Formats: sequence, structure tokens, C-alpha cells
Amino acid sequence: MLDRFLSARRAWQVRRIMRNGKLTFLCLFLTVIVLRGNLGAGRFGTPGQDLKEIRETFSYYRKRVEPRRVLEEAQQVSSTSTVSDGGASSSDSNNYATFDLKKILVDEDDGEPEFKRDPNQPYALGPKIIDWDEQRGEWLKKNPNFPNFVGTNKPRVLLVTGSSPKPCENPVGDHYLLKSIKNKIDYCRLHGIEIFYNMALLDAEMAGFWAKLPLLRKLLLSHPEVEFLWWMDSDAMFTDMAFELPWERYKDANLVMHGWNEMVYDQKNWIGLNTGSFLLRNTQWALDLLDVLAPMGPKGKVREEAGALLTRELKDRPVFEADDQSAMVYILATQKEIWGDKVYLENAYYLHGYWGILVDKYEEMIENYHPGLGDHRWPLVTHFVGCKPCAKFGDYSVERCLKQMDRAFNFGDNQILQMYGFTHKSLGSRRVKRTRNETSNPLEVNDELGLLHPPFKAVKVPSS
Repeated sequence: MLDRFLSARRAWQVRRIMRNGKLTFLCLFLTVIVLRGNLGAGRFGTPGQDLKEIRETFSYYRKRVEPRRVLEEAQQVSSTSTVSDGGASSSDSNNYATFDLKKILVDEDDGEPEFKRDPNQPYALGPKIIDWDEQRGEWLKKNPNFPNFVGTNKPRVLLVTGSSPKPCENPVGDHYLLKSIKNKIDYCRLHGIEIFYNMALLDAEMAGFWAKLPLLRKLLLSHPEVEFLWWMDSDAMFTDMAFELPWERYKDANLVMHGWNEMVYDQKNWIGLNTGSFLLRNTQWALDLLDVLAPMGPKGKVREEAGALLTRELKDRPVFEADDQSAMVYILATQKEIWGDKVYLENAYYLHGYWGILVDKYEEMIENYHPGLGDHRWPLVTHFVGCKPCAKFGDYSVERCLKQMDRAFNFGDNQILQMYGFTHKSLGSRRVKRTRNETSNPLEVNDELGLLHPPFKAVKVPSS
């Protein structure tokens, strides 16, 4: 029919266009069918619904090539869902400052009933031992590789300290406990002393002042190779890193404490000695003394009644429950004939030095004296009695205590840093500065205080 109106060539072109158009229309029709089957409203949706679903589908495909955006949106959805459910958001779970520590500081119940002591029976630290000296002597003979003396007149010493198994009530207190143990580690490393840090309450009835007694007894019996235990409170710091204890002086003593004979034996003064830092020799005598002290320690009525006795018998003692220091004064003063000849009350140097009379004089000490003296000129130990940085309340101003504890730590730490050419910028500063330049001959640097290789750490090499 087209041949009647068009030329043969033109008619052929029109027919080809029509065939291609039919094929194109058929392809479009099939495409719509497929899209409706996959994207459309299968339940007789309207064209508007179809268009909306198609848009959402294409939006989804675009997001698949943007994984970072998808991940962020997923996190936001998860966070929103968690908060709506009443829980903590994912960001809060990573925040240590807002995390509730009570969730993890809960002791698990192991199902075993707590041991109840018979209140009608006197308290005891453990089974009575009467031949410890013989048992220990036999052990030392059988174990010659673990001698109780590591050098001439140099006993094997174990320094014992510790703190509560729980975090401090005052959060900053844990930071000062860290400084205190770092300080003790430094001194012990220099002087060849082993160290034991305890965080376990071995006997629930002997909490507080008395927690050291079960621990000391256990260590004495577990370490027969140790000649002396050196107890040191967590709030005491070494401030003379070069001072070596005069061990020869204590060859006949079983207990060494800072104190004064007159105040203890004559005056019965409750501060005539201090139990914040003392030496206890590993002997039957030591076990017997712990056994005598222990019955005053159980918390509750026993400790309160013992406290009333100590306040009545000791000079100037305030009214409060029994403590180990007052009990020690009372036992020594009333039973001097039993214990006195083996007790050495040291006051020639500061085995315990009260911080209130020392910390303000540190600059004067630096100007006029030097480490290695141990006494009022350069105290071996500065003890922060009454500060209680781990508790909510102490006996002194918090600001004063913390500032002075920083000064004491830096005073001792300067003696460590000087070995490596540094010092704190001031006793109140955490920052340090160089005191000497680096050198290509480091072994020729002068060790001013003799602490890099102190003579009391030298090992005697057997001759071939």
C-alpha cells in the first residue's frame, strides 16, 4: 500500500522503522512487567505506590555502594534502639568516666557459707606452732640455694605492704597508692630487697589496723628463707634512697621499730613507738608475739573492749577501738621481761618519720645535706599518718596532704632520676628537666650518689 504513495526505497525505510518500533515497544512492555514483578505493589498497588517503592529501591542500591554511610546509619539506629529500651548507649559503654563500677565490683557468691568463729573461744591466727625455729633450721639446711643471708651481715629481706582489694573511696587515692608502691619498688631494687604487695583480706575479722597480722604470719611460715619481714604502710614513702639499714646493729633483735624506750616502758605512751614501718625477724619469738597481739584484733565487741582497756592503761590515748600500735605498747610495757630484750626501739634514724615535721624542710635538706644520712637531715621514711588519701575523710586538709605527698614522692624520685641525668623541675612539679647532656661515653658519667651500682647490691662471685 505504501508503494502507491512512496517510492520503493522510501517505503522500505518506513517498513523497517515500524518493525523496529514494534520490537522496541515489546521490550518496553516486558521491562515494565519485570519491574512490577520485582518492585511494584504485588497486591494491586497504585501507580503512586509503585513509584514510591521504585524510588526507595533505587535509593537502597545507591547506599550499597556507600558502606561508610550505611555503617553509620546502622550504628545510629542501634544506639537509638538501645536507649529507647532503657539501656546505656553504645557510646556510653566506652566511657570510663560515666560507667557504673558497681556493675563489676560485686563479689560472686560461691555458695559456701561464710565461716563463723565461736565467740566464746579466744581468737587465734592459726594452729599453735611451738618448734618453728627447728623446722626452719632444718629447711635451710636442706635448701642451701636459698640462704637467709645474702651477704656478710646482709639478711634476706622481704618488704611487705598492701592496700584494700576495692578501689579507694576517694578516686585520686589510687593514684597516690601507685606513687607509693613505685617509690617502694625503687628503694627495694636499689637495696636488693624483695617486695610483696597484698590486696587480699586474709581474715575478715582482722580488718583495718589488724589486717597485717594474718598476712605477716602467713609470710613468715611460707618463706623460711626470709630472715626479716619489713612491714611498711601504704601511706609511707622512702625519701632517702641511699640509706642502707645498719643490719649489724640488729644481730640480737627480733623486732625493730621506731620509738623511745622511756616513752614505752616508763611512760606507757601510746605514741612511744610506731608500727607503720618495722622489721620482724622470722623466728618462733615472732610467732609467739603475733599470737599474743591477735586476741585484741577481732572486729566488734572484742576490739571495742580492748580499745577501752588500752585507753585506760596508756598515756594520752584517745577513746577508740583497739589498734595494733597501742596493743604493742601495752604488751611491751606490761611484759617487758618477756619481750623487751629482743626489741630494738630505733631513733638514730627515721625508720618512721612523721611528715608534719619533715616535708617543709626538704629544700633546706637539699641545700645543706645529702642522701645516705637517714635522720632529720635526710629522712629514710616520710610517713603520712592521718592523711588517709584512699578514704573520704582524713585528719588533715586534703589539699595540704596531697601537695605534701607529691613533694615527698618527688624528693625521693629525684634521687632515682639523677642517675639518668634528670630531675623534677621543682618538688611540686610532675615535669622533669635534664641535669646533664648526653655523651658518647656514657660509662664514664660520674654516679654521684653511688646508686647505679651500690655496694650493697654487689654479688660475691666464687673464686675458680
